[in-house]
Amino acid sequence: MSDDSDTEKTSTFLVTHAEAESAVLKDVHDGQVHTLSSNPGVEEYDAVEGTVAPDPPMNVTWSVVDVEERRALSTERSEEPPTTQEMEMADEQEVGELARTERAGTGEIHVLSVPPEDTEDAVSDVLDDEGTLSRAARLGVSRVEVRSEEGVVSVRYMP
Repeated sequence: MSDDSDTEKTSTFLVTHAEAESAVLKDVHDGQVHTLSSNPGVEEYDAVEGTVAPDPPMNVTWSVVDVEERRALSTERSEEPPTTQEMEMADEQEVGELARTERAGTGEIHVLSVPPEDTEDAVSDVLDDEGTLSRAARLGVSRVEVRSEEGVVSVRYMP
């Protein structure tokens, strides 16, 4: 069995914690967490596409070797209702189901059908979920917009 803990790793990472002296990156593809020995100028909830390497001799902390791209991620609640297309997607599914479709251009749209009385809680859950930001980083987008109408939550992953 090989040990990959002493090799460089190139991926897309979500910055889950950042301080002046250090930061924590989570690989959005495999979930591995990398504690950095220094902060290369990232902020919490940035997406970083780059390469990290373990710090010798213990290989407990990591350093950023290369940053190809860094972008700030944001989530926001829109006062706009879901689009006609999104409402039609919701009409075609059962409560509790999720439908996905590509956006024109870059990104995706996810439509969740929820019990009408749970709509507000579902919106809050999506906005507070680190997984929402990880998905945005994985999709290569910077902004997540959440729209809702009773029983329907639309999550729009956009550039």
